[in-house]
Amino acid sequence: MTAQLPPSITGWFAARGWSPRRHQMAMLAAARAGRHALLVAPTGAGKTLAGFLPTLTDLIERPTDGLHTLYVSPLKALAVDVRRNLLDPIAQMSLPIRVETRTGDTPADRKARQRVRPPQILLTTPESLSLLLSHEDSFLLFADLRTIIIDEVHAFATQKRGDLLALSMARLQAINPGLRRVALSATVADADAYRAWLAPHAAIESVEAVMGEAGADPNVAILIPEGRVPWSGHSGKYAAGQVMAEIARRRTTLVFCNTRGLAELIFQELWSVNDANLPIAIHHGSLSVEARRKVEGAMAEGRLRALVATASLDLGVDWGDVDCVIQMGAPKGSSRLLQRIGRANHRLDMPSEAILIPGNRFEYLEARAALDAVEAGERDADDFRPGGLDVLAQHVMAMACAAPFHEEDMLAEIRSALPYADLSAEAFAHVVQFIAGGGYALRAYDRFQRLTQEADGAWRVSHPRFVQQHRLNAGIIVDQPALAVRFANGRKLGTVEEMFAATLRPGDCFFFSGMAVEVVRMDSADLTVRATSRSARIPSWGGTRMAMSTRLADRVRRFLADPGQWRRFPDDVREWLNMQQYRSVLPQPGQLLVETFPHEGRHYMVCYSFEGWNAHQSLGMLLTRRMNAQGLMPMGFVSNDYALAIYGLKPVTDPASLFTPDILDHEFVEWVEESSLLRRAFRDVAVISGLIERQHPGKRKTGRQVTFSTDLIYDVLRKYEPGHMLLKAAWADARARMTDVGRLGDLIDRAAGTMVVKALDRVSPLAVPVLILIGREQVAQHDVDDALLIEAEALIAQAMRAD
Repeated sequence: MTAQLPPSITGWFAARGWSPRRHQMAMLAAARAGRHALLVAPTGAGKTLAGFLPTLTDLIERPTDGLHTLYVSPLKALAVDVRRNLLDPIAQMSLPIRVETRTGDTPADRKARQRVRPPQILLTTPESLSLLLSHEDSFLLFADLRTIIIDEVHAFATQKRGDLLALSMARLQAINPGLRRVALSATVADADAYRAWLAPHAAIESVEAVMGEAGADPNVAILIPEGRVPWSGHSGKYAAGQVMAEIARRRTTLVFCNTRGLAELIFQELWSVNDANLPIAIHHGSLSVEARRKVEGAMAEGRLRALVATASLDLGVDWGDVDCVIQMGAPKGSSRLLQRIGRANHRLDMPSEAILIPGNRFEYLEARAALDAVEAGERDADDFRPGGLDVLAQHVMAMACAAPFHEEDMLAEIRSALPYADLSAEAFAHVVQFIAGGGYALRAYDRFQRLTQEADGAWRVSHPRFVQQHRLNAGIIVDQPALAVRFANGRKLGTVEEMFAATLRPGDCFFFSGMAVEVVRMDSADLTVRATSRSARIPSWGGTRMAMSTRLADRVRRFLADPGQWRRFPDDVREWLNMQQYRSVLPQPGQLLVETFPHEGRHYMVCYSFEGWNAHQSLGMLLTRRMNAQGLMPMGFVSNDYALAIYGLKPVTDPASLFTPDILDHEFVEWVEESSLLRRAFRDVAVISGLIERQHPGKRKTGRQVTFSTDLIYDVLRKYEPGHMLLKAAWADARARMTDVGRLGDLIDRAAGTMVVKALDRVSPLAVPVLILIGREQVAQHDVDDALLIEAEALIAQAMRAD
């Protein structure tokens, strides 16, 4: 097996008592055959080494002093981590190979030097690669590039960052047609879809699919709380004492939370029961870079017993001493759960250990569904969709910064990227015209005229200032308007969003970075705080919530419909489902159950659709509008991932009349246009497309300034150019990302043929978890816990009464 490897690599394996794995040699064979390759292998299987083994072999056999391999990571930290893991073997083999990192954190002098004398291996991100391609010397820099390696490809291939990377690969392939593409992932449901995304012109047959050998089956358990599985909540904080006991009996534990706010909450709950004063820390994307690096260093050195984290650590953590992963709340998807489980042990031959902490009874079913999916090898489906026009506009401007272009040549290059394979010449012309003048309504303003067409038809950048403007503002991740959280000495803790900061006044306290802080003062950019021992609140961050994947939702539906499965559940979950079956009905897979009942002077309609919080929020908005029009006097609604509850003053006697397909043509369009959704989406696409700058030389706009600018332009375009490219892009974002209209459409489509309506005389057991949310929203903050407990107990007693 090792005959194809150079002696220095063979000796390195032998000195450690190792031998190359089958998939590592298969990756080398694909490289020797000049084929692109997709490697799907579990965490701990040596994916990184498999990706780099052909590069190291080629550099030994055919040394070069120029740029040989680009490694693209979704995270800056991941590139740094891989650099460390790659440098050790190179040093141990005494290979004359230079490895460097280039991200937004790389000093300017090093960036300049890298373009003049690049390393043989450069580790970077999609955004930094795009910026490199915007330079005139990019044609020389990448002329001899032989390989591009995309790590954790599942993390961004279907997102806008994936669109940008696909376009960048199209340009790299145009510079060097012999470039070889490689992608690595542990969690891919449809390998062929990723092969098509990876391949030039979606030529799937040009990409070798290499499947790694399976590792040891993970050891995953669902924690059954002391007492009973809660009726409501999604944090799992009730289990803080049990979680702390699990931490105490292990060396190192990763505690994953689905949101930043939940991470802050869980850290405080764990700290309050940390009687042994064990060293634990918190990590999420809103903390300062310095704080995150400090925590990552402490974990790598084994100085922490536990780390509470969000998706900021889903990828690329190579800490072999992590004994266990604990997931607080439902995992929302089998692929995400598998990715997180893989953070434990990080070795192929040892089972990863994980514990799931469901927040409530529905979440218990979801956790069981996720566990079954992992055991069955089922992954969540990935939704590949056409590339964003705002991303395309940013890329075209970057390419114009590098050199003038002809429209037809650029279009041909762009179409070689799968997300833009079906881009029409007319749509591309609109993108170019947008960059050239902003569109019809904005053509009179010089600051939008970034491109000029020359006599031979080529497009060039109108003025050098637009090149500088592009490089200052390029990027796909659009942060929400935020204020820096600082101590009086200037030390930055991280950021909170303006919407949360607007609720604060001097003297208010909130938890941040694992500590309680008190607001001292605030201005347009900074929130100055000091440490405090006073009681504090948990900060909130915007953005859409993770929705339960459709495959997990289908499994939960099957649980409800199959009492034979219930023996696997705790007694109180079985009792809950049995009473629901006795009092009402449990929906069959594919059915939409709608219950109506009176409760405390109001009339309720509860729909059990399992389409996720985002889709249910959108549906609640649409149904209440339609109920208003029918004179049903709705008062409000609440939702979770599993159900939507609407309450009002009149009973709903004909639910089917509310769920007609035209609701997406009429009420949906009116609602989105009247709400702030479209404005929010427009802000993002205006920034990504380069229409609005976030930064000027030496100065950064505040979030309010960016929002003010985009709102003005939005109003102008809505009035004078409703067909503008950016409004179309904003609509696409609002439909897909903010309202989950795809799942909403599926729900509406099946409603007519599958709806089962049950008119009840009182609340059903299945309705309790979502109805408790109504009380949570209405009770004054200082009375929340006691009042909610009293209300919930009364509600449960009604629901579980057999008569």
